[in-house]
Amino acid sequence: MTTAVARQRLQYSPGTAGQPPAYLEQEVLGWSPEKIILKTYDLFLLSARRGDEQRMRRVLAELINALNFDYGELPQRLLRLYEYCQRCIAMRRYDDAATIIAGLRQAWAEAFHLE
Repeated sequence: MTTAVARQRLQYSPGTAGQPPAYLEQEVLGWSPEKIILKTYDLFLLSARRGDEQRMRRVLAELINALNFDYGELPQRLLRLYEYCQRCIAMRRYDDAATIIAGLRQAWAEAFHLE
């Protein structure tokens, strides 16, 4: 997930000839797994504001793929929330999905002292 999410994140960043600046790519690739999840949530929220349904779907797919079901009940609950967000997107209820992801983002940032 690290590389795919980092590259998606960079696609919204300015660069030359469609490529991100080298310093930015190095910064992103150096992020912790916790920060990558936080930035993935940010990418979802940016995509929702832009109405970019395809990117929202890809971001959710990355979040789902990152779940580790060896950690008890929490990954199952996150999966259900992500699946609900997918249904919201299918119904063009981007704000509903964004509200859920924004709440998860806030909780994640607080839990890992990322802001």
